Amino acid sequence: MKDSRVKNVLAQMGKNNLSQIIVTSPESIFYLTGKMIHPGERFLALYLDINGNHKFIVNKLFPIHEDLGVDIVWYDDIENPIDRLSKIVKVGEALGVDKDLRANFLIDLMDRNVVKAFVNSSPIIDTLRAIKDEEEIQIMKEASKINDAVMLKLWKNLKPGYSEKYYANLLSEIYEEEGASGFSFSPIIATSPNGADPHHGTGKDKIKAGDSVVLDIGGRYKNYCSDMTRTVFIGKEPSKEHAEVYNIVKSANEKAISIIKEGVKFSDIDKAARNLITDAGYGEYFTHRTGHSIGIEVHDFGNVSSVNHDEVKAGMIFSVEPGIYLKDNIGVRIEDLVLVTKDGCEVLNSVTKEITIL
Repeated sequence: MKDSRVKNVLAQMGKNNLSQIIVTSPESIFYLTGKMIHPGERFLALYLDINGNHKFIVNKLFPIHEDLGVDIVWYDDIENPIDRLSKIVKVGEALGVDKDLRANFLIDLMDRNVVKAFVNSSPIIDTLRAIKDEEEIQIMKEASKINDAVMLKLWKNLKPGYSEKYYANLLSEIYEEEGASGFSFSPIIATSPNGADPHHGTGKDKIKAGDSVVLDIGGRYKNYCSDMTRTVFIGKEPSKEHAEVYNIVKSANEKAISIIKEGVKFSDIDKAARNLITDAGYGEYFTHRTGHSIGIEVHDFGNVSSVNHDEVKAGMIFSVEPGIYLKDNIGVRIEDLVLVTKDGCEVLNSVTKEITIL
């Protein structure tokens, strides 16, 4: 297991007066063990005990050949894994469970009355995962470099006459060429006026000369996610209105990034971007939060929004992605990932944000 990370979890358990927790999030299990397993409907749990009596409960369908540094408790499809878990947990003590534990397993365990109480222990690991260690930071930087290269390759291929879906399929090949292991989320490729829908479902509409295209893409590298958005114009200069909208969004992105450093509130970062767009007269068309945390999951715990008044800390990585969406007209979003440092931040994406005509 990742001993330093487990040690940090145990320390937080102590502060929360919890002697035992089970971790069922595959991403958090990977964070603590280095092993990624996607169990589907099957039960998968890492049991952590304040005294170090840890257990990893795994279905035999998912063989583990390496030494993870934790005792593995195997079960198969004709066994009830909660039978195994109920014999492991400390009777009469509270048990921390995370938000990913399926209700059918939780209710089964609750009905057995073997533990004193159930506590949501997700915040313990979520807050630890929010601050990346040096190993994670290096992987995230590499993932973003790959994403930069993928975006530039995509730009070279963008031209009229081909559909959004064509380019989504092409993206899959480009990520593989660049060393990524697939998408970190389904890419959004939205040609005019589809870009006015922030979460447009990439479809069969074909790109035309004169269109703007929102490209929101990310890949997975060593089980960590990248994410970046650029908006480009096809074949000719944007109209005066469209150029104005674009430059407002760009300025909002840059303004928010300029104030990021340890101790600044997430809500103030959101406010910096939102106020600029509002003052330009487009406030009602910026319809989502300014960003989200990212790491093993594309949406890790934490976000850049008006209601998140937590202070950012060095080692956090999150997106800054303001946008303006004008129905039946144009959508513009510009997104970078940033790494918080003591005195500022490092932008992990290098693809130009100037108006780009392909």
